[in-house]
Amino acid sequence: MEIKRDLYLNRLVRREKNGMIKVVTGIRRCGKSYLLFNLFHNYLLEKGIKDDHIIEIALDDRSNKELRDPDNILEYVKKQIVDRDTYYIILDEVQLLDEFEDVLNSFLHIRNADVYVTGSNSKFLSSDVITEFRGRGDEIRLHPLSFQEYCSAYTGSVDEAWDDYFTYGGLPLILSCVTPEEKAEYLVSLFQKVYISDIIDRHKVRNQEELDDLVNILASSVGSLTNPLKLANTFKTVKKKTISDKTLKKYMDYLMDAFLVNKAVRYDIKGRKYIGSPTKFYFEDVGLRNARLNFRQMEENHIMENIIYNELRVRGYQVDVGVIDQFGKNNEQKTTRKQLEVDFIATKGSEKYYLQSAFAMHSPEKQAQEERPLMAIGDSFKKIIIVRDNIKVRRNELGIMTIGIRNFLLDENSLSL
Repeated sequence: MEIKRDLYLNRLVRREKNGMIKVVTGIRRCGKSYLLFNLFHNYLLEKGIKDDHIIEIALDDRSNKELRDPDNILEYVKKQIVDRDTYYIILDEVQLLDEFEDVLNSFLHIRNADVYVTGSNSKFLSSDVITEFRGRGDEIRLHPLSFQEYCSAYTGSVDEAWDDYFTYGGLPLILSCVTPEEKAEYLVSLFQKVYISDIIDRHKVRNQEELDDLVNILASSVGSLTNPLKLANTFKTVKKKTISDKTLKKYMDYLMDAFLVNKAVRYDIKGRKYIGSPTKFYFEDVGLRNARLNFRQMEENHIMENIIYNELRVRGYQVDVGVIDQFGKNNEQKTTRKQLEVDFIATKGSEKYYLQSAFAMHSPEKQAQEERPLMAIGDSFKKIIIVRDNIKVRRNELGIMTIGIRNFLLDENSLSL
């Protein structure tokens, strides 16, 4: 079974021989090793690179234990370089290499070497790339499978694929699990034994119960506005626990650094400024979110919103939550202010889109409710409503486009239709 990940492969290809260390980051088990050791390796062979000019080292392999020593790996790699042609150095799980920063900087001094690495997110974060390589590290952020990628390896119908993806998410190994029980067990175990354990080990978290409770609260309220102070109050009233907002902010930062959750900040559309707290949080993989709650809170509207957010980020957009103030007069002719929300503002360079995740619009009243914030914006950028129904594309007299979620996800050009 081969999963097509052309989006990321093309990003690697565009960075080929750019004089920087290509660092593939992302949540664990999202396919970083497969991208480099299979897809990129095959690409190099197809373009005529000799196999002995591709130096691949899986540092988590016990047989490569000696190469975790910085001097040993430098000597080993340099012995492989015997001519002036380009050599591709690919290191997997580079955080297992002692003094890896010095080793990678040494590789930069080899003129005919092109370096690619992956690292466990618990030890090798995008923020670490910036700190350690000071502009010489080029990050490629890898996400779990998009719905389009998922369908490329799925054997059933699109509707069946959607049901599975919606429930179990896009971690690649899910496609190898046969039964629902296997899929659920895999995700539950992965969350606790890999992701949470990594965070605890990296940050020396002493109270795991607090961290677990926070994850559960975020999973239960995905896409809802919150902040550390609000969460501290939730702990006090619901959990009957006192935990400071500073501690909760620290835990939330840990979860974001581990790529488990992501943050969408509110943006004042007419005032053209970020508002800041409170913000919205979304899970990097909806299957992990669902597993965390033992598949009990399966609100399709919230999960669909999370999937749309993830898809926009996969396509390379900066994603914010839109806020727009609407002023009017009450019966006493006093000025009133109503705050309307646009689910997502997707921005990439000069591109900008406003999107609403509507789930369903079965009545004129519901349609008007979803259109109201978009109509209040007043600029010429495209405005889109995404619904669960299987709608290709339709536009109303105001130019607002409506599209079904499957068609939106399966067509990489759906935003520009």
